[in-house]
Amino acid sequence: MADKFDPYREALVMEVETEWPEDQDDLPADQRLRLEGLLHAAPEEAAQLQYVRTHTGFCRRIIVTPEDLERVMAAS
Repeated sequence: MADKFDPYREALVMEVETEWPEDQDDLPADQRLRLEGLLHAAPEEAAQLQYVRTHTGFCRRIIVTPEDLERVMAAS
């Protein structure tokens, strides 16, 4: 279940993860890293966002959607 953007949890984010759809497996590693950076730079715009509790704070997980890819590719 996706969470809503939460400024309080954002302040406690210590880790980030990106979950890619299977149809994006052929994306080159350098492009994937660049897109991940863009996605995590604006987490409030992510369609599917999760905050996972860790021992040190939270891990922000973005589940990449086609809409997310379209948005960050248009911006880059």
